[in-house]
Amino acid sequence: MAASLFDLTGKTALVTGATRGIGQAMAIALAEAGADVILIKGFSSDTTTRLAIEQAGRKCHSYQCNLGDKAAVASLIAAVTAEHKDISILVNAAGIQRRCEAENFPQEAYEEIMQVNLGATFTICRDMGKYWIENGMRGCKIINVASLCTFFGSVKIPAYSVSKGGVGQLTKALSNEWAAKGINVNAIAPGYVATDINRDTVSGDPAYLKSITDRIPVGHWGKPDDFKGPAVFLASEASSYISGEILTVRYGYPTSMSDRHELSWDFCMLSLLTTKQN
Repeated sequence: MAASLFDLTGKTALVTGATRGIGQAMAIALAEAGADVILIKGFSSDTTTRLAIEQAGRKCHSYQCNLGDKAAVASLIAAVTAEHKDISILVNAAGIQRRCEAENFPQEAYEEIMQVNLGATFTICRDMGKYWIENGMRGCKIINVASLCTFFGSVKIPAYSVSKGGVGQLTKALSNEWAAKGINVNAIAPGYVATDINRDTVSGDPAYLKSITDRIPVGHWGKPDDFKGPAVFLASEASSYISGEILTVRYGYPTSMSDRHELSWDFCMLSLLTTKQN
């Protein structure tokens, strides 16, 4: 009975940023739980995600879209839903980052990061939500990828911090409007995870890398597969009474925000274990 709460058989998920890192792990997890997956990708020719989804026995479709192009993003959902009318799960995992002192941060880089991380997320959420509402679809799920920077501004990544703060507030604002319309909107805020985007930004600063690792109680960074469980949880019926939350997956890494305002993955796991025991 409890296991069936996590079954996504018959569902279709739309995932951005799924060609690598956390987005890739989440897309594969949804397929492993039974969902067909539509990938929104840039210009990467990497087929790893597609192959993993197909090996899980699920269908995989892909659409090319430059999330930094406002016009392309504005037409994306209309194009996708014209061919796939049963999408009920949306995952916004695409994101970019640039590390630079605030006083020297390039305006062009700031605008690009804001568009990809926040602007595209808003537009895709808006258009997907509108499609669901206009077609009377309920039980739909949105999962945005936020960050620990949603709660505090980290050094040398001002644009990224602003964009992820916006993703957190967008998640809560949409939940306030759409929960009553049958759309659950939540976010996952990763801690420090060994992905390309993080390795690229801290590889030249070993002292900074060590200072982060020393603050993680388990003593090492997370890995993309650590997000498979949280993704399936928030995409499934197991989270049907959860909306407007930012689920932190950080293995105890401290934030400056009170835990009473966060949905801890430890709590979610405790709830799952209790359900299984009962």
